[in-house]
Amino acid sequence: MKHFSYTPQGVCSKNISFDIIDGKIHNLKFIGGCVGNLLAIAKLVEGKDAKAVADILRGNDCRGKGTSCADQLAKAIDMALETN
Repeated sequence: MKHFSYTPQGVCSKNISFDIIDGKIHNLKFIGGCVGNLLAIAKLVEGKDAKAVADILRGNDCRGKGTSCADQLAKAIDMALETN
């Protein structure tokens, strides 16, 4: 198991943390942001393949910002997988 923490850029959330266990996402938590939506994302991705989650969420845009909390999660997962 490896624990990861990521500081997102250009979005309302201030921190994303999660574990990757056997290639799967666990214990995803966002600090800040749209609480209901981010809790839903955490529930939806729990136990799912990390690479598949990143592939689905990458490029999601929020209000024309060019990124979103979901996109930032994809970036965090990509970085975690590169270092893992």
